[in-house]
Order: sequence, then structure tokens, then C-alpha cells
Amino acid sequence: MQPREHEQLLAVLKTRFDNNMRRHPKVRWDAVLARLDANLAALAALSAMEASGGEPDVIDGDAPGLMFCDCAPETPIGRRSLCYDRAARESRKEHKPHGSALDLAASMGVALLDEAGYHALQALGEFDTKTSSWIATPPEIRAQGGALFGDRRYGRVFVYHNGAQSYYAARGFRAALRV
Repeated sequence: MQPREHEQLLAVLKTRFDNNMRRHPKVRWDAVLARLDANLAALAALSAMEASGGEPDVIDGDAPGLMFCDCAPETPIGRRSLCYDRAARESRKEHKPHGSALDLAASMGVALLDEAGYHALQALGEFDTKTSSWIATPPEIRAQGGALFGDRRYGRVFVYHNGAQSYYAARGFRAALRV
């Protein structure tokens, strides 16, 4: 990342951080900045999250490290129309999507939100009211061909299942990054 891009990304992250203090009331920007300055890989991952429409922000400062998550109102537009993982993509005989959520997350240096993280995010606001997001799926569900996704409808948060090989224009994934 070029120095100018680095500074621009930090400015975007700081503005978002300052404008959404309810997401991280106990976290100070100087602590965030210190962690990011010490971890260039995390900054590159946040850049990828931002570039794909994720609007990353800190949502948890209590656990070891800080948890960044996509806080865009809907699942990031640059990460939609993906099946769950490579095995699911390869199992499709026709109309294969351009990629999978797990492969794209790995290339970005991030993980998919898990179910607890998805509920924690939804406690901070209303997300995925028109879209849905793949979430990290337990191996026992994936072994049977399924994968989990979440959304918010009718004022409630739902976590549900679908075949891992399915993909929809309105389903993507929300990234999580512990720094």
C-alpha cells in the first residue's frame, strides 16, 4: 500500500469510528491506530474490506485485540453472488458463480463472521434488511452439504441454512478481522 493510500484509508476508518461510537464505546482511536500501525497485513485486509463495499469498523474491543467487521447496511456489494466454499462451487454442474465466500475471504486475509458475531453485529444496528450474508458454518453442517446465512426481516434476526452450492445476487458475506 502506498503511503497516500495508507493515510486515506486511516482517515476513512477514523471518520467512521468517530461517527459510530455506539459500536465501540470503550475503545479509543489511539489504541486502534497503534494496532493498525503495528500490523500492515491487517491494514491491507481492511483496505480490501473497504474496496469491496464493507465499510469496516470496530465492533468489539473487549476480547484480546480489536474486532473489525463490515458495517455496511447491506452485505457488501463487491462480495455477492458467491457460493459458500470451493467444494460447493466445484460441485455445480452448470451456472457456476465466479467464486466462493471462503476463498474470497482467505484472499482478503479475513474470516467470515460466525453466528455469535453476526448476532453481536445485529445488536448494534439493522443490517441485511434486503440482503443476506453467509456466516461461518460448523463442520457438522457443512459435512452434510449445508451452510448457514443470516439476515434481518420483520424486525428479527434470522440464521438459516441453504445448500452450500447455492448463490444469489443478494447474498454475500460479512468479513471479520481480529487485530
